[in-house]
Amino acid sequence: MNSLNNVERLRERMSAPGICLATGITLSDPSVSELVGQAGYDFTWIDSEHGSFDLPTIAAHIMAVRGTQTAPVVRVPCNDRNVIKPVLDLAPAGIIVPMVNSAKEAEEAVAACRYPPVGVRGFGPKRGIRYGDMTMDEYLETADQQIIVIVQIEHADAVDNIEEILQVPGLDSICIGPNDLSGSFGKLGQIDDPEVVAAMNTVVEKAAQSPVAAGVSTGYNPATVSTWLEKGFQWINFNVDWQNLFIQSKFVIDSLREAESKR
Repeated sequence: MNSLNNVERLRERMSAPGICLATGITLSDPSVSELVGQAGYDFTWIDSEHGSFDLPTIAAHIMAVRGTQTAPVVRVPCNDRNVIKPVLDLAPAGIIVPMVNSAKEAEEAVAACRYPPVGVRGFGPKRGIRYGDMTMDEYLETADQQIIVIVQIEHADAVDNIEEILQVPGLDSICIGPNDLSGSFGKLGQIDDPEVVAAMNTVVEKAAQSPVAAGVSTGYNPATVSTWLEKGFQWINFNVDWQNLFIQSKFVIDSLREAESKR
């Protein structure tokens, strides 16, 4: 196992029977990621698309789960190799690229995460070579396999192009974004709408016929967990840190108020 980022364990969890579980990280304090790792999640979804993170903060969140079995995965803001490059140099276990709508865009995402001649990633490792504890030859032997590449299916165009996207060499996983997907149908937030559900089902069914793992990022609701599990996803990113904090905080205060009212 790679003790640096648990990427081998994450690959195993994404392909093994059962469900691989993650939760989103948006708060800046890296102790949040450390807590999530201690809790036993398979990976963290460090969200630099919607979180207010700079590179040092992302690095702190990545390092915070070292020593646990949790893998740090970063969602980048956009499909731009110059944006992706410095995040890769922090040695996360994976990169999530949002709003990928075509095979060409998926190819660009994969290429950004692979060194030449396979891809176009610029060379400048630091943490990845253990600050000099590895030779360049040792590093390059496995470097391309140390990054799991995930692209998000968040638009009706991506659903139309899903077969071609799934055929892109080097793509490890796709992830449905239900809310943005529903928005592309003019039904933002209506993730239970029949048209949106049909689109999601199409993506999962097509992914099941390929070696590419299918995941989804969604809110946690006890009443709908079984629905998501039954769709056949290999992994699910449930909730984000602030939602988890609010839910537990609200549960505690409501329980105390109820107990007080019965005195």
